[in-house]
Amino acid sequence: MPIAVMAVSFDQRVVVAAQEPSMRVLLSQASVVRLRADGDQPFLVRGLGRGDQGMRSMEVSLRAGRLRIRGQLSDGSSRSLAARSAIEVLGSEDPRGIWLGSRRYRGRLQFLVRGGQVQVVNHLGIETYLASVVGSEMPHRWPLPALQAQAVAARTYALRQLGKAGDFDVKATVSSQVYRGVESETPSTIEAVESTRSLVLVHAGRLINAVFHSSSGGATEPSGEVWRNQLPYLVSVADHDQHSPVHRWNKRFDDDALRDLFRETGGVKRLQVLKTSSTGRVRTARVQGPRGSLVLTGRELRKRLGLKSTMVQFELINGSTDSSTASAIATAQRAPQATSQAAAQAAPPLIGLWQDSASGPDTTSGNSTSSNTMSSNTASSSSGRLASLLPPPPLPPLLPLLNPSAFNQPRPDLKVGEIVLEARGQGFGHGVGMSQWGAHGLALQGADFREILLHYYRGAEIRPYRSSDDPAVALRLRSESAWWG
Repeated sequence: MPIAVMAVSFDQRVVVAAQEPSMRVLLSQASVVRLRADGDQPFLVRGLGRGDQGMRSMEVSLRAGRLRIRGQLSDGSSRSLAARSAIEVLGSEDPRGIWLGSRRYRGRLQFLVRGGQVQVVNHLGIETYLASVVGSEMPHRWPLPALQAQAVAARTYALRQLGKAGDFDVKATVSSQVYRGVESETPSTIEAVESTRSLVLVHAGRLINAVFHSSSGGATEPSGEVWRNQLPYLVSVADHDQHSPVHRWNKRFDDDALRDLFRETGGVKRLQVLKTSSTGRVRTARVQGPRGSLVLTGRELRKRLGLKSTMVQFELINGSTDSSTASAIATAQRAPQATSQAAAQAAPPLIGLWQDSASGPDTTSGNSTSSNTMSSNTASSSSGRLASLLPPPPLPPLLPLLNPSAFNQPRPDLKVGEIVLEARGQGFGHGVGMSQWGAHGLALQGADFREILLHYYRGAEIRPYRSSDDPAVALRLRSESAWWG
């Protein structure tokens, strides 16, 4: 009896669930560090040459280039031990984490000898890391869409940093993104992370540089005017941060402070803004004093004066009534302001337009690769809904031009000859990418996290992370697409 043979072919591409990436976070670099268990459950120390040691507390320092460990063992006895270059604290089963100084951390702690100090690196899964980052970067009581937007931006930023440094991927400070351990985890930040699990921002098939800042002062800054490269998704957009406590601010410097801050010039007799960006941020300025002049970039000037941002104007107030000096100071401020006003008038509407000449078409994503990428019709309807929901705010009103006649009025709070520099500014941070206060404002007006992110990162796509999104990420998977679930 003939036997029927049926040939069956199978697609050899296998979709594999990726292992959740692990982050390496630099927590501290100091001469001495101390840690302890949160409860009675000891933590395990590896690398002491005697197997894993259970300890309740430990002090790590350096002696002759080697790690010196003084600790209380799990049986209550004390011991001093040494290690050549590295030890690891594996953590305990206690969900409360391990105390390092005044903070608790989950995951594994690595202690290394670097630069004559003890370097501490926290190893933990990215989603656990993000639950703390969101709570460290934003108040946990903020609306969920704002927290979700922060989670996606922070996840994208973190994944993009994997493997770039030697011993760690990111720092726990504003140099990367703030991470404060267990204390910054709350039910709302955990929900924000879990509800966006594995979602990232991509552009042209690669993870974007998802930078963010506190408050732009009314309009975000194009990346090319702050850093070297103009990225297509980091363009200037109108912000919704008018309610921010740092939307407007001022700071004064008296004569003594100015002499101390500008020792090269012997103080400040005149401060001239030479060039501003399209949004009015200082790019270069000249400081003139009794001993000479000094040209600084906006970033250098901000750092020297301790300003919140470079979107700032200056008024040099003189206790004398010398009108010629006042006029010269005021004139120096006019040119850059006029340029900024002209740029603001020429700028097209910036909100509710998911497609513009700077960034190209935009799409958004949901929770699976099969249904995530929105069609152009869906994107257009989302754009229209947000545009009707959120009327375009005006570009930030620039600070008023200095009035020379104001210098001719007696200043009862100043002595004759006394000089005070007043900085009047807007916003907090570099101004590029997502404004956290702007995200808060958009969330209050009903925007969801996708609409918030696609407003600040023009032309980006939101979807689950794929191993092909960034070749630098060490996920070597034999799969077409993968994400951790």
